[in-house]
Amino acid sequence: MSASVPSLGTVGTAVASCLAVGSLGWTLWHGITEGRVAFAFGVLVALGELARWGSVRDREPAPLGAAGALAYALLGENAGQPTHHGAPQVIAVVVAAALVGAVPHVALGKGPSPDHMARRVLTVAFAAVCFQPLYNSGKLKEWVGHGPYFALVIVALLVLTALCDAVLAATTARARTGWPFGPLLRDELRAMLGIGSAVCATGAVMALAVAVAGLWALPVFSVPLLLTQLSFRRYAAVRATYRQTIASLARATEIAGYTPQGHARRVAGLSRAVGRDLGLSEPDLVVLEHAALMHDIGQLSLVDPVPAGATAALPETEQRRIALLGGAVVRQTGVDSAVAVVVERQADPYRDQPLTARIVRTANAYDEMARGEGPRGSLDGPLRALERLRLATGRDYQAEVVESLARVLSRRGGP
Repeated sequence: MSASVPSLGTVGTAVASCLAVGSLGWTLWHGITEGRVAFAFGVLVALGELARWGSVRDREPAPLGAAGALAYALLGENAGQPTHHGAPQVIAVVVAAALVGAVPHVALGKGPSPDHMARRVLTVAFAAVCFQPLYNSGKLKEWVGHGPYFALVIVALLVLTALCDAVLAATTARARTGWPFGPLLRDELRAMLGIGSAVCATGAVMALAVAVAGLWALPVFSVPLLLTQLSFRRYAAVRATYRQTIASLARATEIAGYTPQGHARRVAGLSRAVGRDLGLSEPDLVVLEHAALMHDIGQLSLVDPVPAGATAALPETEQRRIALLGGAVVRQTGVDSAVAVVVERQADPYRDQPLTARIVRTANAYDEMARGEGPRGSLDGPLRALERLRLATGRDYQAEVVESLARVLSRRGGP
């Protein structure tokens, strides 16, 4: 299964490329229908791309562009007059406008990734193909008319489009990382409740408002989404500052000489990767990462530092004492209490631990063993460390967590 997964992202990109090239060719051959409407929505999509925020890893860094594209895909009237543009023109206008808006970002090295562009094309194509043929043939009017049922159809199509986008996003992430598809899809669906719901709602309102009031509705209904985008940017900045604060606290043990340089960062990276491999949700992954960063903070209470900070080799009673002291320190910092619980319980018998604490325990032991058994850059240390962890499963470590760690290391080119 894993060998065939990378082809999923390639197939999606290939399909999106064919749709984009075919739609652009079709539109150039037949000419643009209702050029003023196409131009207005093209400008909106281009401005949305210009207002892109965050990085290519964000789920929707250009919400205004996405909302404008969906509104054009679901547009049936302009100021009471029926429109006649079809699905190919919708795709062509969105692709051309998105490319124009992305030029400055590409020049700065922050342009959208091919996966993101493929998702945008496929999502818009799905909405346009579901709506435009039915509307232009008169079937939709015959079935639901232009009353409230028409609005319900628009909303239903947006829900289906959002589900399609979530599946595409999860499939792309699965192809790129190899993480389980189910948890990735769950995280994407949960994210829809945030900026995703604002994008869908704005797209629906824009389509319905233009049908009644004309193109003047576009700037009016763009403002709320721009304000929402601004709030999300501030929220993302707060989260980034919060993580930087935790990372700075975690470095206290390194600065004081209790733990080696980079140990907390390595354990956090391994813990998050193992948690993702085991299907933890995004909120649990955040707690896991923060706990892994601060898992050694209890060592600051020691009079004599543990050699090389290797707590995994200490007696169980001493490990638990350090863990409890670390949890108490975390609680005093104002960090989420769930992080303190993981830090406190990382030294408990593994059968009594929550999964997050089992993961931190295993990742910490691996980093300590790999660091102590072989020169840096050699595979002898990591291989022997993984072997020792496997031999200790059933007594000190959970077998599923150790095997997940082995898969993560294999993806990274390790043992």
